[in-house]
Amino acid sequence: MSKPVLIVGGGPAGLSAAHALASVGQSVVMVEKEDRLGGAPILSGYAKLIPSGEWARDAIGSMVARVEQNALVEARLNCQVNEFSGAPGKFQAQLSDGSKIEAGATILTTGFTHFDSINKPEWGFGTYDDVVTTTQVEQMISTGGGVRCPSDGRKPERVAILLCVGSRDRQIGREWCSKVCCTVSANLAMEIREELPDCHVYIYYMDIRTYGLYEDLYYWKSQEEFRVKYIKARIAEVTSDGQRLIVKGEDTLVKRPITIPFDMVVHAIGMDPNVDNMKLGAIFDVDLESHGHIGRGSNYSALATTSRAGVFVAGAATGPETIDDSISQGQAAAMAALATLNQNIGAA
Repeated sequence: MSKPVLIVGGGPAGLSAAHALASVGQSVVMVEKEDRLGGAPILSGYAKLIPSGEWARDAIGSMVARVEQNALVEARLNCQVNEFSGAPGKFQAQLSDGSKIEAGATILTTGFTHFDSINKPEWGFGTYDDVVTTTQVEQMISTGGGVRCPSDGRKPERVAILLCVGSRDRQIGREWCSKVCCTVSANLAMEIREELPDCHVYIYYMDIRTYGLYEDLYYWKSQEEFRVKYIKARIAEVTSDGQRLIVKGEDTLVKRPITIPFDMVVHAIGMDPNVDNMKLGAIFDVDLESHGHIGRGSNYSALATTSRAGVFVAGAATGPETIDDSISQGQAAAMAALATLNQNIGAA
């Protein structure tokens, strides 16, 4: 196995693929555009992960460490692929640092981009300091500073979490469910209540999608043990009365308007396609699906395939995905890449 596998992206899926390949003696070159590995959980300062409850810095940090300590994995940080050509067994990549590498197969694990709440201005983000995102609340928790109102540092007494910000919203071109937001929000609500037991936390939702085993662990637990309140509603706007934020909308169960004050409003932001996907699609000559994620072939015929032979894909690059499933897909993509290498060795 003389030629390495090129892995583009150093998040959970890429780390998983690199570890799987190195474990069977296959060399890897990992290209990461940021200055460190770990992807969104590390770069965005996630707190406790679902469903393990482990801190992101520990769980994903351990994945980073085992890759960095493996002599078969070469990580190129602050680096991108500028040009890509060739065929399975003999790909060539030109990197932004001026170097060229040859690879037997390639795995794209380029992840996603968090939805920018500026694109939902009627819900107050960018206008009011105390309208924040789930990612910002995760950072408050993971850094040990605690959940505080950014405007003045006070502990909030009332928090509203608004679901589906940047998901399931045709008006702003986001016609997909981001899969993890409901569960993440329920988990954050419990963490807020654990830290601030006198704080009232409300979750405003269209539907709740704590799918699979998450229903009991997060949806029901957050209500029954942590007294988080769920309100089925359509939110019209978030304004301010000069002292508190005001959430306005309609309670869709009782069919009446609501106007409720809060100290902090949290946007449960969705998962957008990676902002670089158009560029990545052109460089690697792979198709994108209709919403702009990297297109993935049928799992029933071949794992982790793209429209180009020898180029595979895993994780949230293909659409909204959990961290655990991204890790599993990274391992599957590693197996697919190995199969391609073996086929080309046999052919040679």
